[in-house]
Amino acid sequence: MPKKLFVLLASVLFALQSFAQILEPVKWSFKAERFSASEATIIFTASIDKGWYLYSQHIPEGGPVPTGFHFEASNDYELLGGVAEPAPIEKFDEIFKMDLKYFDGNPVFKQKIKPLTNASFSVEGYVEFMCCDDKSCLPPTAIDFKVQVPSFEGPEGLPGLVDIMPAGSVARDETLTESGTSWDNDSKAASRSGLLYIFFAGIVGGLLALLTPCVFPMIPMTVSYFIRNTSNKAKGRTDAMIYGISIIIIYVLLGTGVSMIFGADGLNRLSTSPGFNVFFFLLLIVFAAAFFGLFELQLPSRWTTAIDNKAEKTGGFIGVFLMALVLVLVSFSCTGPIIGTLLVEAAVTGNKLSPIIGMTGFSVALAIPFTLLAVFPSMLGSMPRSGGWLNSVKVVLAFLLLAFSLKFLTVADSVGQWDLMSRDVFIAIWIVIFIMLGFYLLGKLKFHHDDPLPYISVPRAFLAIISFSFAIYLIPGLWGAPLTSISSFAPPVTKQVFDISRPSAGIQTNVAGAATTLPEGYQVKEGAYSLIKFLDYQEGMDYARKQGKPVFLDFTGHGCVNCRKMEAAVWGDPNVLQRLRNEFVIISLYVDDRTRLDEEEQYVSELSGRRMRTFGNKWSDFQATRYGVNAQPYYVLLDHNEKPLAPPYSYNTNVGQFIEFLDKGIQGFGKP
Repeated sequence: MPKKLFVLLASVLFALQSFAQILEPVKWSFKAERFSASEATIIFTASIDKGWYLYSQHIPEGGPVPTGFHFEASNDYELLGGVAEPAPIEKFDEIFKMDLKYFDGNPVFKQKIKPLTNASFSVEGYVEFMCCDDKSCLPPTAIDFKVQVPSFEGPEGLPGLVDIMPAGSVARDETLTESGTSWDNDSKAASRSGLLYIFFAGIVGGLLALLTPCVFPMIPMTVSYFIRNTSNKAKGRTDAMIYGISIIIIYVLLGTGVSMIFGADGLNRLSTSPGFNVFFFLLLIVFAAAFFGLFELQLPSRWTTAIDNKAEKTGGFIGVFLMALVLVLVSFSCTGPIIGTLLVEAAVTGNKLSPIIGMTGFSVALAIPFTLLAVFPSMLGSMPRSGGWLNSVKVVLAFLLLAFSLKFLTVADSVGQWDLMSRDVFIAIWIVIFIMLGFYLLGKLKFHHDDPLPYISVPRAFLAIISFSFAIYLIPGLWGAPLTSISSFAPPVTKQVFDISRPSAGIQTNVAGAATTLPEGYQVKEGAYSLIKFLDYQEGMDYARKQGKPVFLDFTGHGCVNCRKMEAAVWGDPNVLQRLRNEFVIISLYVDDRTRLDEEEQYVSELSGRRMRTFGNKWSDFQATRYGVNAQPYYVLLDHNEKPLAPPYSYNTNVGQFIEFLDKGIQGFGKP
């Protein structure tokens, strides 16, 4: 084979290989449907490749980039509300520590509009979205659309249809329906999983409520009431069962009321609202103070007295139901914090059934002892008597409430971006709380309602050991240890301030993400360690040439889950960290940086034909154009002529292979 022909074929094969790595797992089609002179709908249909998923529009702050629909201003129509989307799949993400909503299959989004003319007109704009699979995430992509809405000349109710394919999209033969079905099974499974968690959380809450001083003493009193006030034991047992069922009904009605008032979207907004989380943080502090004995927390006595008198007069089913209502009101001072916490946890799921399911679990756990003890009254003799141990339970719950309240302050701080609660401060407070709890259990710390403690019981000794052990376990977190068991409560490791491995320089960036004028570059924290990184490609290359070091080019994203996994599992290894710090100049390009480019810096990509509006668009286009890849994480080692020193490295948490990758770059850079 002639040499020139061989070189030509090799070049073509390389180009095809690079092109094959440009992933486009989501393809869009657009449709305009007009129903009348004043009603039309724009329909957006996403065709998602198997194994990939598209994020919802409704993603909490601090999460990945949500799908967004942007419309250009027009005098021909008005938008009616927001874009409606189908029921998403919901799943808790361990990296972002939040529930994320996404779609697979062929989800359909709809935007209602009000035409202001009977003539035909166009609706223009762009869709911005981000998609991932189990191994990688693609940078946010913007797809321009232009949909022609037909004129209205026919009778009311006769729709006109126009299909418009976006520029650069691939036509598909299959028919796209108005509602995708491929996600239904996964969505239901995810929903069932979340509801099952809430149900068992409710049961745990109900069991804890049973041990509080407001509820426990009422068990024998209430059961004795039903048995003593009737000569017919069978009727007494029936009434006691009705009593237990009534407790369940009351609490389920409470959960139903919460669902009806707020709805699924409202619950989700509440769970991520800084104001709501601050309110609940303060509410738990108040409850904890009451449990410590600072003041007595109870509802007005006239409420319970009036209902109790009504129950005595009414009798029958209504009387039993009112007795159950008395229990609910009397026990509120102890059950209120547990119920409130449970309802907030239910709100996080965003599912309108969660409060109902949670209250069902709580009330079942609370009602079963009353019913069983009424059916088998002999069991009353084996129950422990009320006494000082109940107050101890109350104080232990106060310590736990105090610790748990910080979770809500952390959420508010993260969403509001106030930077009030660093990770090490959070851990320090928890260490103090659990040390104090341990001393309380050993009788070394007392409150004014506590009885004298002549000896330490076996349960208190075991609980004290657990509390002290947990406090000791937390201590390394002050220096940046990951502490994965509390990762869902504590602030992320990126909010660690006290870090013994960190150099003395501070974090220096500007709004565009480029380095400042500091001669030593600037510092960006990555988990429990710090690295000098540049967020601008050209500045990083210039600095590498001055320092005489190769470049570690890191294509990443703020919303890239696997990027965070690589940084936590691989970059944090001491051998990797030593090489990154001392042997390379790191340039991290965030492909989902939504900071807008200046108008004169915006451009249309030669590769995709799309307009690059943000820094993220720019770096994503740079990656795809130069390396033929658009997935993250993606690492390239470069010399000063911007030539690769080793084959690129993508998502792979094998530390040994990553070290080999770095060493190849170091060796290749040293060669003449």
